[in-house]
Formats: sequence, structure tokens, C-alpha cells
Amino acid sequence: MSTPKNASDISHSRRALLGQAALASTAMMAMPAVAAVTQASKGSAAATHPGKTPGSRFVTKDGTEMFYKDWGTGQPVVFSHGWPLSADAWDGQMLFLGQHGFRVIAHDRRSHGRSAQTWDGNHMDQYADDLAELIEKLDLRDVVLVGHSTGGGEITRYVGRHGTKRVAKMVLIGAVPPIMLKTASHPNGLPMEVFDGIRKGVFDDRSQFYKDLTMPFFGYNRPGAKVSQGARDSFWLQGMMGGIAGQYDCIKQFSETDFTEDLKKIDVPTLVVHGDDDQIVPIDGAARLTAKLVKNATLKVYPGAPHGLAVTHQDQLNSDLLAFIKS
Repeated sequence: MSTPKNASDISHSRRALLGQAALASTAMMAMPAVAAVTQASKGSAAATHPGKTPGSRFVTKDGTEMFYKDWGTGQPVVFSHGWPLSADAWDGQMLFLGQHGFRVIAHDRRSHGRSAQTWDGNHMDQYADDLAELIEKLDLRDVVLVGHSTGGGEITRYVGRHGTKRVAKMVLIGAVPPIMLKTASHPNGLPMEVFDGIRKGVFDDRSQFYKDLTMPFFGYNRPGAKVSQGARDSFWLQGMMGGIAGQYDCIKQFSETDFTEDLKKIDVPTLVVHGDDDQIVPIDGAARLTAKLVKNATLKVYPGAPHGLAVTHQDQLNSDLLAFIKS
């Protein structure tokens, strides 16, 4: 501050200092009120979602930081995404069901999306246990579990390991159970060469492989298909957000894991949705067999639909999900 030169300057300086003091005093008095409003807001959020942790992350028992979304109120619907994607793959369903009065929750599987990229623990049992930790941390009950592709395997293994005490219903969409790999007991599966090719693609040039994969994934390689470059870009972006090590390990998990005994433990109403033109998880070796193994399953086949039907058949799937959950 410069030194005042005359009486007029001194008077002006005094008025400025008094004004600053008044502003500081007002701010000090306002701080408790602001704090009270902030605390009330936090309390209101906690009351809406009892047990909800601040932010959108939690840490598992093995120290892995997991990202999740938790929107809305009402009966919880928990989503598990496919490989190599993230919770963002469910945006169309989460927004729709959230607008219809449901609490919608989706996490990024470890080593996928915004969750930590781990060297260890990238296997189906751990995926199921991570899901269990999220459900228990948020104290969710009467849950509707929805899984696509690998996520369908994840929620099936969750029931196999943790039961259905917190589960009201399940939805399997283009899901990998009972097992994708062709074996003596599962002749409708795909040969190991298919999955070795996926591993090679991920290792050699993951970015280009994911771009190429979008074509059969969404059925854009079919004659007359209306290609969405936006959907392709979103798939690529979600895939590249994850870590190569965990995504590479996950190939073995979605292809070789046998979910037969897990499916037999499902004792809640289950909707099985599958496209009959699924080029990634062919329907004959998956949904048709799953519907026979689950006690109370309803199979709904989408004629001509691809693996990525949550995008290509978004409105139809949303309508079917809402009807099933409310039934």
C-alpha cells in the first residue's frame, strides 16, 4: 500500500479500510451458515442413500480402488458391463430407469474404465467378490442384477458365491454363460483359436483391434446396417480407458469359465435376452442353454439383433427391462 500524501487521501484510505473490515466481518458471520447448509446437504444425501460413500469410488478388501455410478432413488438396479467396456456402456438403460423411479448403479470392473489397473485379481471369482463388496457397502437389498456379456458371467458367479439373499431378479443380456469355449461337454462353444486370436489382437495393437471389433459387435458388418460412428468411438474410448494387463487376463475368464453350477443356483425370476445374430456370443451356445439351466427363466430372443443390442436396440431393451422389473 502506498503512503497517503494529504488529508483527503487519508480520509479515503480510512473509508477503504473500514469497508474491507466490514466485508471481512460479514464473511466471518456467514461462514457458520454456509457450513450448516453444506452439512444439511450431506445429511440429506446420506438419508437418501443410507451407507452411501462420498463420491463415486470405494476400495476393496485387497486395496483396489473401484469407480461406480449411483443415481436416483427407489429399488436398486445394479449393472455389470461387458468386456472391454465400462459402466458407461449402460448409460441408455441407467438414464431411462432412473427417470422411471429406480436407483441405478454401475461400476467399472477392476482394470476396466476408471477403476484401478491391477496386475492381480483379474479373474471371475474376484469380479464377483468386488460386486459383492459394492452391494454390501451400499447396503443394497431387493436388487435387480443386470449383466451383459462378461457382466452376465459376473452376476451369475456372484450368485454362485454369495447367493440371492439381496437379489430380487436377474437379467442376462448377450451373456457368456454357461461357457463360451468348445469342450467335450459343450460342443456348441467356440474353438480356442478364436480366443487366442483375441489375445493376439489385444497384445499386438489393442487400439486397432477394438476399432475393428466394433463392426461385428454392433452388427455393422451386415448388409444394410446403419453404422453409428459415435457408438464405435464410444466403444473404443471405453476400451482404451482400461488396462491392457487386466483386459488380457479377462479374455480367459469370459471364455473358459464354466458357469453351469452357478446358473443352477439362481432361484429368482430371470430374464434372458439375446440377439439371434450375435456374432460375439452365439445364441445357441449361450442363452438357449442358460434358459434351460435356470429354474425360473424367460428367454426373449431379438430377431436380427447383434451383441451390442443395448445400443442398437436401446428402446426395445429399455421397455423390456422396465416391464420385467415391474412384473
